[in-house]
Amino acid sequence: MTMHPWSTRRNLMIGLLGLAVLPVACGGPPKVEAWRDRTCGCCGGWVEHLRAEGFEVDDKVVDAVGPHRQALGTPSDLISCHAGKVGRYALEGHVPAAAIRRLLKESPKGIAGLSVPAMPVGVPGMEVPGAEPSTYEVVAFGRDGAWRPWMRFRGLEVV
Repeated sequence: MTMHPWSTRRNLMIGLLGLAVLPVACGGPPKVEAWRDRTCGCCGGWVEHLRAEGFEVDDKVVDAVGPHRQALGTPSDLISCHAGKVGRYALEGHVPAAAIRRLLKESPKGIAGLSVPAMPVGVPGMEVPGAEPSTYEVVAFGRDGAWRPWMRFRGLEVV
């Protein structure tokens, strides 16, 4: 059986188009942009936590994180250690991968981002050998600056 040259070319084009859209259809790993101060050691631990959990992280070491927080709209009372962005959401501080996954899955209206205010012991990047991890809240905040509890953790365990 002989194929018409146009059929072969058409099939090739359809196949190439399929390959081009495959990454979009499969979704790929979530991508996080992170901005951290060059003098901070714990921020690198958070970046490594996200990578170990399957996130793709664009880790940007900067002289000042403040301008990035302002651009993301992070409320000043929720500022922690470093800033990040995943999709349309801001991230502040040591937000665990589980909280980010839930945010991306549910995509709730009115939420602009997540924060772990302060730096509790046991959050990703703030593990202290021999110390019990803290119980802490991940909070969700809106563009209006209002916030509410999102998830509660003890170390990396949801409680």
